Amino acid sequence: MEITCGTDIIEIDRIKKCIEPSNERFKERVYTEKEIKYCESRKNQKYQHYAARFAGKEAVFKALSKYIYKKFEISWKDAEIINDETGRPEVIINHDISAKVKKIDISISHCKEYAIANVVIVWNL
Repeated sequence: MEITCGTDIIEIDRIKKCIEPSNERFKERVYTEKEIKYCESRKNQKYQHYAARFAGKEAVFKALSKYIYKKFEISWKDAEIINDETGRPEVIINHDISAKVKKIDISISHCKEYAIANVVIVWNL
């Protein structure tokens, strides 16, 4: 058994500038339909939620990096961050590497200016 972790922090304004109506391509390239639907439903705080998911994806990639950069390629949409029925965020890996992951846990948070995420992966190697 092996455990890896990843952490990321991002300025919310940076994500807002990437998503503004003039650059819909960024949103469609990075986020899944479920993620977009969730973030857009947050109205005034949607950019905080987009940024938290972006930080989450970066944290996932950092936790996976020991294995994905050697043998696998992975895209932004391969790591999907959704909320369970209680509102707790969870990660779904839509990639072959998910077979090697025993458990993945994520914690995300945001305030007015920043979003942060921490991911821990327990590997089934």
